[in-house]
Amino acid sequence: MVKAINKYIRISSTKVRKVLDQIRGRSYLEALTLLKFLPYKACGPVWQVLNSAASNAEKNNGLNKENLKIKAIFADQGPVLKRFRPRAQGRGFQIRKPTCHITVILEQII
Repeated sequence: MVKAINKYIRISSTKVRKVLDQIRGRSYLEALTLLKFLPYKACGPVWQVLNSAASNAEKNNGLNKENLKIKAIFADQGPVLKRFRPRAQGRGFQIRKPTCHITVILEQII
């Protein structure tokens, strides 16, 4: 079992979960193929952390990338960056810029 975490990504966790639901439970190579063709912005950071987990498995544990399967993959909510936008009559409206943490856990297919 190998894992990788990508933290403080500037995208909302709900948008990332849309992509994660598509690849959960699939093999590593199948997930990479799906991420290549899905039309979402969140595919980039998900591909990055998935590739990192596979590289950790290959380098640290001596596992083959073709024999890996996604055991668990999830996105947690990170801290929210709060900004203010000037509005009419001296008011300020709050803008919330969400972040998230993506965690990938891979296992070997036997």
